[in-house]
Amino acid sequence: MPHPPLDQLEAFIVEAKRRTYVGDGTPAAPLRPGSHDLEHSAGDFTYHDCYFGGTDFVGEEVVCWRGRPVWAENYFGRVIEPDLISAERAGQVIKSSLTKMYEEDRFLGGFEATDGDCAYHDTSTGDATWFQGREWIERAGRTAYELYYHGGLIRDQAGRAGLEAP
Repeated sequence: MPHPPLDQLEAFIVEAKRRTYVGDGTPAAPLRPGSHDLEHSAGDFTYHDCYFGGTDFVGEEVVCWRGRPVWAENYFGRVIEPDLISAERAGQVIKSSLTKMYEEDRFLGGFEATDGDCAYHDTSTGDATWFQGREWIERAGRTAYELYYHGGLIRDQAGRAGLEAP
């Protein structure tokens, strides 16, 4: 069975992230009670982002290729200083900053941007096969918002990634 190269998976992840949360994509039907869901498909790939909450939130993104889960990311974010930043303002800063990062055709850290009086930072280790990272927003010299994330390729019990032939 043919499988797409890792660079095709990475390109699809950037496209999906660009077209869903950051691009104000059309919500998908919720998979679980109280969840907010976004979905994007192209070719053999499907991306689904399912999260809960608002000011403090948790979520998971999963990419399937030909109906098989092949990649995932989990995240938890929170407003630390509600007197410095609202959830709505944090969302605006995140969207404007990630839009700039995705324009570089990537989704992992080592990125900084400013939006008004807010500074956005993203650092990570690893690559699309396995990674962990943190994003945060500073305002008035203090960390007002933070998010931790991690993820990578999904492998079966034999250690094969879903992108590989069975």
